[in-house]
Amino acid sequence: MTIPMKNRLLMAALVAATALPAGAALADSYTVDPSHSFIQFKTQHLGYSWLPGQFNKFDGKLNYSADKSAADQKIVINIDTASIDTNWADRDKHLRSADFLDVEKFPTATFESTSFDGDANGGTITGDLTLHGVTKEISFPIKLIGEGKDPWGGYRVGFEGSYTLARKDFNLDQTNLGPAAENIELTLLIEAIKDQ
Repeated sequence: MTIPMKNRLLMAALVAATALPAGAALADSYTVDPSHSFIQFKTQHLGYSWLPGQFNKFDGKLNYSADKSAADQKIVINIDTASIDTNWADRDKHLRSADFLDVEKFPTATFESTSFDGDANGGTITGDLTLHGVTKEISFPIKLIGEGKDPWGGYRVGFEGSYTLARKDFNLDQTNLGPAAENIELTLLIEAIKDQ
């Protein structure tokens, strides 16, 4: 079956598959730029307000070329869970403890894409999220922001996505924070630089 060009372009841009068929030409390799990328989250505090935060340390690689098929694309993101930052040291220490992320036992969270379903206006990306020792297939909407040359002679691509995480799905509900805090809203703002 022939994939329409606009579908191939977005599937490539959103980095869909995890394995390349034998003999396939590799898509271009990119490295996530942590200085222009953000992994943010927010949850409700007692149902009265929002409690936002982010992870300050993460890295990632993607294989991406606009003219390659979905089977040539891949993205992997690795998050240092100890880098959680909610702008309050005592709370961050508690979030790193066994009551929540248990960062000594589970120092890294990862996401690896497996497929994309959509068109040139956006779509849904699917992959495996490993967090707190649990691996679960998740799907969430994602949008290509843009791509092109930067002022320093490089080439960049950027996209954004969001996912609502249920704490119970990753055994993060051991501490009762009330019904308003059962879910965590994640936002990924990823910019990557083409490897030379």
